[in-house]
Amino acid sequence: MSQPWGPTATLDVLRLRARLNALVRGFFAQRDVLEVETPVLSQAGNTEPNIESFTAAFTGHVSAGARTRWLRTSPEYPLKRLLAAGIGDCYELGRVFRNGEAGGRHNPEFTMLEWYRVGWDHVRLAEETVALVQQALALVGRSASVRVLTYRALFQQGLGLDPFTASQAQLQAALGEVQIDADGLGRDDWLDLLVTHHLQPAFADDAITIVHDWPASQAALAQIRQPDPAKAGDPPVAERFELYLGAVELANGYHELRDADEQRTRFSHDNQRRAARGLVQRPHDRHLLDALPLMPHCAGVAVGMDRLLMAMLGTPRIADVLAFDFARA
Repeated sequence: MSQPWGPTATLDVLRLRARLNALVRGFFAQRDVLEVETPVLSQAGNTEPNIESFTAAFTGHVSAGARTRWLRTSPEYPLKRLLAAGIGDCYELGRVFRNGEAGGRHNPEFTMLEWYRVGWDHVRLAEETVALVQQALALVGRSASVRVLTYRALFQQGLGLDPFTASQAQLQAALGEVQIDADGLGRDDWLDLLVTHHLQPAFADDAITIVHDWPASQAALAQIRQPDPAKAGDPPVAERFELYLGAVELANGYHELRDADEQRTRFSHDNQRRAARGLVQRPHDRHLLDALPLMPHCAGVAVGMDRLLMAMLGTPRIADVLAFDFARA
């Protein structure tokens, strides 16, 4: 048993992490994607109701700006501002922070890889994400098959229902004996619970699963594709994908929204949902909103590096891939 002051990961795992970081940098150097660094502290917070941010108090002169600063939950907003400024393909590998997320699979600070490809859509970016994950698996002598399907097909094949037309009562019934406090849950919450409790756990351990074209109500910062008029009954969908290695969700990617008015509306809707839950509302990132109309057509994706290491090693404990987890930090 390790000493209370000692690392939670073995030294071999820490060496593997270093090799993985070197692989990532080599992967993007070969593709001429620029590594950048962006602020960890921001004047604006993440409005997403299911993500809580840490705050920090600035004690310097008021001329420096807002005293309340938010620790980033991802580098997404400043990276998009760099894209709007013309930097081109870029990525960042660094620490991000989410309050309240501590446990077997979560740590309040963790490592995220996020990158953007100018002129690409989410489908092409998903293929590059698969290539990176396959190279990571090769570090531990593994490979994986690849399965690609739509969100609708995932539900139809796994649960025998259409997620776009099923009633909320049908979604609740499909959850079966899973005990959930239903108070305040909406349709998207029930869909998410079906993914995490029924569909995701059934993914094959030796497979990379790509699920694309999610409900438009779950677009976040993705473009929405309207249905083909010739295909009656097709719903609008969010042009985004999620990538899983086995049952572990590793990546979330978007064909990026560039409409500032639409994004402002989504931020406001998020804050309305936060208010309804009794949560603190977050200031909108006005710099992002000003930059969005200048951002080029692009796609972006974020990969949880700690989760990738967990999936590579087949461990369910995030502490096993961290030098020091939250309890020992």
